Amino acid sequence: MLALAIFVATLVLVVWRPKGLGIGFSAMLGAMFALLAGVVHWSDVVAVWHIVWDATFTFVALIIISLVLDEAGFFAWAALHIMRWGKGKGHALFPLLLMLGAVVTALFANDGAALLLTPIVIAMLQRLKVGTKAALAFIIAIGFVADTTSLPLVTSNLVNIITANYFGIGFGHYAAVMVPVNLAALAATMAILWLAFKAVIPRHYALEKLAAPKSVIVDPLVFRAAFPVLGLLFLAYFVTASWGVPIAFVTGTAACILLCVAGRWWRKGQGAIISVRSALRHAPWQIVLFSIGMYLVVFGLGSAGLTQYGAQALNWLSQQGGMMATIGTGFMVALAASVMNNLPSTLLAALAIDHAQVPALHRELMIYASIIGNDLGPKFTPIGSLATLLWLHVLASRGYRISWLQYMKIGLLITPPVLLATLLALALWLPVVTRWL
Repeated sequence: MLALAIFVATLVLVVWRPKGLGIGFSAMLGAMFALLAGVVHWSDVVAVWHIVWDATFTFVALIIISLVLDEAGFFAWAALHIMRWGKGKGHALFPLLLMLGAVVTALFANDGAALLLTPIVIAMLQRLKVGTKAALAFIIAIGFVADTTSLPLVTSNLVNIITANYFGIGFGHYAAVMVPVNLAALAATMAILWLAFKAVIPRHYALEKLAAPKSVIVDPLVFRAAFPVLGLLFLAYFVTASWGVPIAFVTGTAACILLCVAGRWWRKGQGAIISVRSALRHAPWQIVLFSIGMYLVVFGLGSAGLTQYGAQALNWLSQQGGMMATIGTGFMVALAASVMNNLPSTLLAALAIDHAQVPALHRELMIYASIIGNDLGPKFTPIGSLATLLWLHVLASRGYRISWLQYMKIGLLITPPVLLATLLALALWLPVVTRWL
């Protein structure tokens, strides 16, 4: 009971953020109380660090890469190209922007896609003088697709990294399973969002009001360097996976190269156009403290018996067959993520699956289903992910206010069918692909 009270209090602090208290400090306060109360022990700190360090620093490195490229004009350039490809037709632009969001999410993680693309899209829609309802349709769609299509690569979501590391899933193996499943998620997301918003999407937009894509490139050197650096980065993910090299080292190297180019370090900063200091300052360093603190608190919940309850539920689901094991696990984890936030639910799901006594195929289905549940489940409620809370804050700062009730109405409309379609795709695809791997 004490472990649950500490967890709830910590989650309230993280969401409420009294007097601007950082999420990392809030989580660490909860962890300190858990340690002092004996809910967790100092030995658990080592165990938690072992689980989260690679995922956390990979995530930080990816966000640094995203911030540097954003400052250089990379994402604005891409968005302008997409808008030109729409040829002034709103019904063509809508799916194109969703596909852009899905690609950016796959390469730069869901948080980067939602938080960096949203301001760019807002600015362009304002320039095109798109009405408020239509603008909200595009903005909400970008926010949702950033999470629902964050499945394809280990690096596409912090949740993916933590789960893959916990169960020792290699980068290539993960991609072989989840890239096709992600395509199903993208198709379902686009279909549901189209049905939800087609009535408010404008038929035409003023193409001539758009700036030339080249005009938004702030740092040409960083822009040109982005393509070989990103290409080599994703090649390195596949090559180094079999060598046991932590993903954080590979991603951190790419981040350092881009920082070097942006800061013109070989010239001691002469000729630098964008601020490296700004990119480093805005990196999500609080997530490091949050990961350690919140997972220690979650460890306390596991020790209090929640892990065993979860394992028992998974054992029962497994007895119903592979399809039920997949769908049941995905929805159970999604509901947990929507209530307690997807980062703590990720660890709880991993611990429960680890303790469950199920056949090997069902275990693998449950692992990937838990990833899907933790990636998509946060769309039920605003507190499901920290990225959503930040995204809503970004919108409010630009005059687009979405209440929690409005958000949940949209989330409950869109998320269940997309989640179901994605889990069905996993249940059908995994038994097939495992024969080849």
